[in-house]
Amino acid sequence: MRKILLPAIVLFLFMGVRTIAQNRWTISGKNIITWKIDNRIPHTDHIEMSGKKVSVVIRYGVNTEGGFEMNKTIVWPMLRTIPNNTHASLTRQFKTDIIDHILINGKSVVKEQVKSISHNGLITVKSELNGSIALTRVLFPSTSLPAYCENYSLINNTKKEILIEVPDENLIYTTEPTKGVDGSYQLRIETKGYGAFLLLPQKQLSFGVSYSGWKQTEKIAEINTDHEAALRSTLVDTFGDNLVFESPDSVLNTAFAFAKIRTAESIYETKGGFMHGPGGEAYYAAIWANDQAEYVGPFFPYLGYEVGNKASLNAYLHFARFMNAEYKPIPSSIIAEGTDIWNGAGDRGDAAMIAYGAARYALTRGDKAEATQLWPLIEWCLEYCKRKINQQGVVSSDADELEGRFPSGKANLCTSSLYYDALNSAVLLGKDLQKPKQQLLQYAKEAKNMNEAIEKFFGATIDGFSTYRYYDGNTVLRSWICVPLTVGIFNRKEGTIDALFSQKLWTNDGLATQSGDQTFWDRSTLYALRGVFAAGETEKAFDHLKYYSNRRLLGEHVPYPVEAYPEGGQRHLAAESGLYCRIFTEGLFGLRPIGLNALSITPHLPKAWNYMMLKKVHSSGKMFDINVSRVNDKLAVEIKFTTSEIRKFLIKEGTSIHLVL
Repeated sequence: MRKILLPAIVLFLFMGVRTIAQNRWTISGKNIITWKIDNRIPHTDHIEMSGKKVSVVIRYGVNTEGGFEMNKTIVWPMLRTIPNNTHASLTRQFKTDIIDHILINGKSVVKEQVKSISHNGLITVKSELNGSIALTRVLFPSTSLPAYCENYSLINNTKKEILIEVPDENLIYTTEPTKGVDGSYQLRIETKGYGAFLLLPQKQLSFGVSYSGWKQTEKIAEINTDHEAALRSTLVDTFGDNLVFESPDSVLNTAFAFAKIRTAESIYETKGGFMHGPGGEAYYAAIWANDQAEYVGPFFPYLGYEVGNKASLNAYLHFARFMNAEYKPIPSSIIAEGTDIWNGAGDRGDAAMIAYGAARYALTRGDKAEATQLWPLIEWCLEYCKRKINQQGVVSSDADELEGRFPSGKANLCTSSLYYDALNSAVLLGKDLQKPKQQLLQYAKEAKNMNEAIEKFFGATIDGFSTYRYYDGNTVLRSWICVPLTVGIFNRKEGTIDALFSQKLWTNDGLATQSGDQTFWDRSTLYALRGVFAAGETEKAFDHLKYYSNRRLLGEHVPYPVEAYPEGGQRHLAAESGLYCRIFTEGLFGLRPIGLNALSITPHLPKAWNYMMLKKVHSSGKMFDINVSRVNDKLAVEIKFTTSEIRKFLIKEGTSIHLVL
């Protein structure tokens, strides 16, 4: 009987739509994926990797002849250019490949045949040169220096010694001084380990190349590419060893591990402090009310990455600089290392985004001093939203986070939903900060009123589904109808979930932004999957999560969630990976901070699994594991603390555990 290799084939069937796709990549080890080159060439892809002072987008692939192709766009976020706007990071593209310039027995490389390409937070490319010499490339950014690095190794698989000549390709570029905020910048390409070498059979030769960028006033550091590779691997291992998701599904386990890398690596050490940045060759050394305040801020405390926590707190404090007595809008973005702002789309509901994120961050972090520091910002943002409530009882704004790309009316569902959640979080946080009881009762009353107003104003039948209209006048399904599910509003969950997973909205790449349009933004798909889990529709969410995760991790464009298409060409923006992780923390495990030392856990274990674990969860200054397993028709939940304390619960599916930390 002929065996079918199931891991290489994805069969997805729902609502009469069948999609069959053969994976290009396979999971080849712990948190490693590999593309073993077969006859499906040519093929190209791109990936972004970041360090504290540099980011690189590598466009790579294998051509028709089986050869390796690569160019890299390197971004130096702190080398600011003029005009010093959102996109003013020094950026250069290089197509150089030192393999084109080495000599083997006095001749250029005749032929390179790529055997495999792997990702594990670094890129490893294994090839064969001239049919008998093994080549390994390792590509990665420095963790702390303004440098991108490449390491090379050659192994002589012939029976004779060969002469390898590695050129000294030390190049210096000096940028135009009038185009830089700090004048001229120096870009250096340096080869480490150059020279002429007699390589005996089965022996190895290693060398490296670095691309770095410096201000004239900076001391230029010596770059050891081997040392930088070790530092990068250690950092990636740190992400991998914290907030570990384990289940019977290796694809979900691995996709979660990869998403942590992209989320946490994209933090830049600016003169305005640590700033998490989206990336994408466009958005660096700057913060946004959606990406940083709303998307990743609430996630970082669970990961236990102190740089991530510092970046989140720093983002909220930057926004707090713009509180004002007149209640003019807080800017959507603070750019140029914190020295300027962007507010080109007007009020996008930014105050609701910030209040939502800051309150959840403070609760999960569990640091009373930080929470006290953030409370005035949360108060101000809630008051701002309250003043924007229209006659129908919902929050008005100029736009939403899509900034006019799609219509959002004068009041949209997303802003009011985030405001509702922020009010609820403020009540929980305010109690632990001993805020006036009357103030918190008022917040609770306003949350109740907002819930009712959302139902009355946005509740509608669209395309036959009992769900929401996104704004007054909206007549087609929109992907952001999922947002109420993520904030605990479930009265229209059945119609909303049916709409989300219908042929009207669900595509091969997740949710279309609106029915009838091919545009997709992963962020709405990621919100939807989290919301459907939170609503208790575990099986529906699970099927779509598996499909989406497989496509993003092992398909044609890997290994992270993406921003959008066609805009941006599916860039690997960092905050989307944070949203992917939140499907697991807040969706599958139902984590919701309910106090500075209290956490609600509502696990949703898929029927196909008999267990799932979230290890090394950080919250309220504690670290613990959450183990969920099935016992007959109930769920056994075991919480293991680093102090060796174990707490056990036996609950019905859908029941919440209130955990005091």
